[in-house]
Amino acid sequence: MENLIPFLLQTLALATLGLMLLYASFKTIIQQYIELFKSKPRRSNTNKFHVPEPSGALPIIGHLHLLGGQDPVALLLGAMSDKYGPIYSLRLGQHRALVVSSWELVKECFTTNDRLFANRPSIAVGKYMGYDNAAFAVSPYGEYWRDVRKMATLQLLSSHRLEALRHVRSAEVDSFIKGLYIDLSNVLLPLSEQLEQLTFSLNRFKKAIKEALYLSGVFVWSDAIPWVEWLDIHGHVSSMKRVFKEIDMVLRKWLEEHRQARSVDENNKNVYQISNDDVERDLMDVMLSSIEEDDAMLSCYSRDTVIKATALILLLTGTESTAVTLTWAICLLVNNPSVMKSAQEELDTHVGRDRWVQESDLNNLKFLRAIVKET
Repeated sequence: MENLIPFLLQTLALATLGLMLLYASFKTIIQQYIELFKSKPRRSNTNKFHVPEPSGALPIIGHLHLLGGQDPVALLLGAMSDKYGPIYSLRLGQHRALVVSSWELVKECFTTNDRLFANRPSIAVGKYMGYDNAAFAVSPYGEYWRDVRKMATLQLLSSHRLEALRHVRSAEVDSFIKGLYIDLSNVLLPLSEQLEQLTFSLNRFKKAIKEALYLSGVFVWSDAIPWVEWLDIHGHVSSMKRVFKEIDMVLRKWLEEHRQARSVDENNKNVYQISNDDVERDLMDVMLSSIEEDDAMLSCYSRDTVIKATALILLLTGTESTAVTLTWAICLLVNNPSVMKSAQEELDTHVGRDRWVQESDLNNLKFLRAIVKET
């Protein structure tokens, strides 16, 4: 009897706590649903244009349940397009999405009306892995986005800069070819891994980058329904925080190494009259030269944050896409011997077999360039 009373009190306390949490969750859901209902635009008979919307939307989640299952999302959206037309809308939680599946309408969206579609909502990957949306690929459209994108286009990816870094690409290709000869003992070569290693040879945090690429494509419930972020369904948010710490640690170390090297180079520059091109060895050096501490483009971010965020987004977007393109191009050539033969004949004609292909040869290799573009 003495043990029964504390047990009953503990059970009652737990039950009360559970009811309080259930009430708070239910109250939040009702409030969100009321806000959604109030914010939903009223239908007007004077509207001449109405975007169709598939039926079956549920409260809170909208059409999210229709995009699940075994079939790829592209096939599901294509089936909806066949039923509702080339343009229709979906409700993804609290957000409304416009689906366009006609190339004419896509061209209209990204050319004539590109500014109307330039903005993007804040999502978990930008918040937790993009330095709180400092990475311009996930930052909202505005003055900061325009300034950073302009710097990346004119300073980092210009023809002059790519030409200055040609020796880096040549060294990586040579290392890649030598690695293939060393691995000749294996009958089967993991080609996709080899090509990825070619485009991204930073072994210190290659695993973290691969995980970041995966996490950037996963569905996070809080992106559609922000008030469920505290639940962290599937644990994607905690994974993003962990991966970001690993990547930021390396980027921070690289940035400090570049600062120290530039300090030495600046002294040598003053003594030996070294040019700026010799001081600016890579893209991080260029950003250190281009961005000042009091630069207006920094907005609400620090200089280091902008540099690390830009370096990260260039790594993420410039390695995996190139490796995947090369892998698919080689796979398609293997499955189409006639096309491969034509490409080899073009190489024999314009390059020959007594030397490696150089970047200066690409202008003459029109068939090979067409293969890459089609891939």
